[in-house]
Amino acid sequence: MRKKIVAGNWKMNKNAEQTEDLLNELIEKMPTETDVQVIVAPTFVNLASAVDHLEFINIDVAAQNVHQAESGAYTGEISADMLKSVGVDIVILGHSERRAIFHETDALIASKVNTALEHDMTVIFCFGEELKDRQSKNHFNVVENQLRDGLFQIEAKDWDNIVLAYEPVWAIGTGETASPEQVQEMHEFIRETVRKAFGSDIAEDVSILYGGSVKPDNAKEIFSNPDVDGGLIGGAALKSDDFIAIVNAI
Repeated sequence: MRKKIVAGNWKMNKNAEQTEDLLNELIEKMPTETDVQVIVAPTFVNLASAVDHLEFINIDVAAQNVHQAESGAYTGEISADMLKSVGVDIVILGHSERRAIFHETDALIASKVNTALEHDMTVIFCFGEELKDRQSKNHFNVVENQLRDGLFQIEAKDWDNIVLAYEPVWAIGTGETASPEQVQEMHEFIRETVRKAFGSDIAEDVSILYGGSVKPDNAKEIFSNPDVDGGLIGGAALKSDDFIAIVNAI
């Protein structure tokens, strides 16, 4: 039985005081009873305080990235052990901004996935096509290749710690959103791709999130698709009313 998940990626936003304010608002507005796993991903410097702040609250904390090495001369980087030591056991990997801005390749992302899994972390694995890929009708090939080259090196047992997040790059931060039909078509394709590689049980159990300008006014329609199990939320995660409305839309 796959989980319903709403994860908020805060990106490089919110200082310490603003993080505490937003967390307090989320605590106040969170539904008392929900089957949805709610996750927030503040910036690195606020992860430890967020974990402490949410200790008795049904909101999990994720990191936005992790380095593939255990330790070493990697100035400015954060290891999986460091994240675990402050109570963080979820990490977002493969986000389109990491791929585009920081030139992370599928091979590098695969290495990060392996490290995170070795530390028993849950990986929210992001992937998706650019506008040129969809316009050239190559979007299915791009998605399949990103899955195969960045994730499919893992073993069947590791899928218990994997959440998939499909993010069409052309619909991130642009105000554009894939139609519900486009979302379902791709999510169905993703599940079938997993099925071919790892079997029906894993394919049916893995949660596939949609990440592409999800807002309160379109969340319910997107989440109503049978192969959409929630969302990876960007801008709307920075506003407590919007984020909670999205949680309530599932």
